[in-house]
Amino acid sequence: MRRNMLLPLIFGLLGTAILCSLGTWQLKRMAWKTEVLAAIDAKILAEPVPIPLSVSQDEDQFLPVRATGSIGPEEITILASVQKVGPGYRVIAPFEMTDGRRILLDRGFVAIPAKDAPRPKVEATITGNLLWPDELNSSTPSPDTEAGVWFARDIPALAEALNTEPILMVQRETTEENLVTTPFPVDSSGIPNKHLEYVVTWFGLAIVWLGMTAFFLWRIRHRSV
Repeated sequence: MRRNMLLPLIFGLLGTAILCSLGTWQLKRMAWKTEVLAAIDAKILAEPVPIPLSVSQDEDQFLPVRATGSIGPEEITILASVQKVGPGYRVIAPFEMTDGRRILLDRGFVAIPAKDAPRPKVEATITGNLLWPDELNSSTPSPDTEAGVWFARDIPALAEALNTEPILMVQRETTEENLVTTPFPVDSSGIPNKHLEYVVTWFGLAIVWLGMTAFFLWRIRHRSV
């Protein structure tokens, strides 16, 4: 082998090995994330329990719960979108349970024309999941009080506005006879899992790197002929 080809060959093989190792690491991360999402889905769909007197975000995120009480007519609408349906609103209402506790209830989705439709007080048994959404960031607009539209489920602010405990239950099922919303239940689809994209990216770069190395070595060899 010509001496002027040795350094590019080493550099090319080393770069390919590094890129392949990153792809392999992402494969392992993808397997781990798949197990995590499966565990979350299993927890979401487990047998519901009464809402605990004391809740913890770390321990009770996604906890399946069931409660009976009355859904108040007061509500806050939060701008949202449903795939294949389009924009609309989440409806957040106070839910007063039979023991007197008041919590937040995410009743589900309504289309834009139904934003101001009447939704009177109703008694129901609700099955759903506790949730602490991660929706607020530095670019989230403040609520538009004139239009009655919020842009994120800010639990402390919602609880203060609707005079409830800072606990949010997202409705999955309800015994209401006449549904006025479409349930927008908790699932794991909103949790990002882009590891397959990273796997394809790193191994794709490894193939390109190896191909460019082979081309570069071919050029060196033919220039030296």
